Amino acid sequence: MPAQSALSDAAERAMRSTLLTLSHRKSLGRLATQLPVTRPLVRRFICGETLDEALPTIRNLHEQGMGTTVDVLGESVSVETDARAAAARYVGVLDALAVTELDRNVSLKPTQMGLGIDAALARETIGSIVAKAVETGAFIRIDMEDHTTTDSTLALWRDIRPSAGTGADVGVVIQAALRRSDADIEAIIEAGGRVRLCKGAYKEPASVAFQEKAEVDAAYERQMLRLIRAGNYPALATHDVRLIRRAIEVARAEDIAPDRFEFQMLYGIRRDIQEQLVGAGWRVRTYVPFGSQWYPYFMRRLAERPANVSFILRNLWRERGRG
Repeated sequence: MPAQSALSDAAERAMRSTLLTLSHRKSLGRLATQLPVTRPLVRRFICGETLDEALPTIRNLHEQGMGTTVDVLGESVSVETDARAAAARYVGVLDALAVTELDRNVSLKPTQMGLGIDAALARETIGSIVAKAVETGAFIRIDMEDHTTTDSTLALWRDIRPSAGTGADVGVVIQAALRRSDADIEAIIEAGGRVRLCKGAYKEPASVAFQEKAEVDAAYERQMLRLIRAGNYPALATHDVRLIRRAIEVARAEDIAPDRFEFQMLYGIRRDIQEQLVGAGWRVRTYVPFGSQWYPYFMRRLAERPANVSFILRNLWRERGRG
């Protein structure tokens, strides 16, 4: 690797590590949420602090031919009442999506539902959301957090999946960066589960996760191809153009129909690619987060690609110029 490229990679890793560390600083998060200057940056990734603010965005995405999955922001609760309140908010979201005839598809974090307090509490709170999903014919995606929660999250997913024929289902997320993920994917395929594959947005030790971008990309491509060939309607969560093109190349070469999988992308990132994919006949679902507890999520989005910081500033400037 040329010296200049190695230096650039080292600088990006250092910036990513710093941003991920800052994502855990609650005091900084409280300050950030109070500063007006942060609002334009945050709205690039988050479509409001209330469901009423988010619904027009969701409706607009549907009108553009995209699916949506809604995330009520929050994680790592330490009080049981907060976990129960978070579950109640999700139940309310599913009711609202059903009434408005929008996609009944939501994503949630296990630690937001009390996993860090007690696994039984998380089963109960997520179970209440799954019960509403059965009632409304919805799909629930259990997000994956850092590697210390992987086993407990997969156990939760297995425990609370509704029976076949209920009209509802629960999927789970796998992070390609974790060294264990090939084996986890095989187990989920065997169980008929639905996987959202992402690269991984947490700071993990080398003992459990690949550290080099090339290793993560190789793992993602390998797992992505396994899922589109043998998985149950997998969701390929990436903004990496090379990987998107690779998935399309293999799907076309092997006659894998566009309705066998979907691409998933984050709200506010690479909207051009989302529109191009839909226009070409591929399925796209946008991850739509809302809520007041946006700080950790926002920082992880910046850390995924530190260049996003300058990207956001440039685009905000351009959009202001158009206005």
